[in-house]
Amino acid sequence: MATSVLILRILESEFGFETKTRVNVTLGHSLGEFSALVAGGYIHFNDALRLIRRRAEIMSQCTQKAAIESGEHYGMIALVCEPEHMDDLLTTIHEFLPCLNGDNSCQQVVVANINSKNQIVLSGSIERIRTLLVQLRQFSGHDPRAVKLRSESPFHGPIMAPAAGYMRRALDVVTINFPADMPCVSNVSNLPFPSEHSLKELLSRQCVETVRWWDSIRYLDQERGVKRWIGIGPGKVGRNLVGKEVGRVMARGGGVWAICDPRDVNEALVMLENTEKDIDD
Repeated sequence: MATSVLILRILESEFGFETKTRVNVTLGHSLGEFSALVAGGYIHFNDALRLIRRRAEIMSQCTQKAAIESGEHYGMIALVCEPEHMDDLLTTIHEFLPCLNGDNSCQQVVVANINSKNQIVLSGSIERIRTLLVQLRQFSGHDPRAVKLRSESPFHGPIMAPAAGYMRRALDVVTINFPADMPCVSNVSNLPFPSEHSLKELLSRQCVETVRWWDSIRYLDQERGVKRWIGIGPGKVGRNLVGKEVGRVMARGGGVWAICDPRDVNEALVMLENTEKDIDD
């Protein structure tokens, strides 16, 4: 979060980038939602930093507690399949989950992220996720490619309920600017936060609910007509997820860029200027 905001502030102070006038809407994936809220003027940077630091500490404690109680290992596994199979795969997973999870919330497997039209992320007990994969292959005919993520915590699932509780309490004493400089899209609702109360509630629920990234991208692409996308922060995963979905065909006045390295800045700003001319024309 700090890196993302730092890059944005450098763009503003050193390159004359006017966020309030150049950006129409912000969104961020998971932790990136806090960066989006800071960029949009909803939360002060210092408050966001304190929130996510304590949130991270509590999430770590949640993982340790679950591992001790269950004796299982936790984490996240991405599943990649052909786009035409995604809806059926999600339906089948939701059918299998009740039997797989049982009544113990510390062992639950959940869909943590829906990232694109062909990628989701499962979160929870690694052993149980692997059992689910066996069931998918043996009984449903699905054989998605599985990639274990570099995470030892089961984010966006019920194990993180204490973190959601902390966020509800902490956000009640944090200054929220609403309305702010521009709309910000929620991970949970895949729509702009409609009120200060909803922002607090949805940002808390994000700890335990699915990040609906693909729905958010489709909303901005299809309903808001967003043509230009700038990913700011370390790495280009977000740019790649957006680019392969809405940026495959470079429409006049459109584009998808990432700024995570000093070498990216000039190219991205030049392209923004050029596409603005296209839009004006």
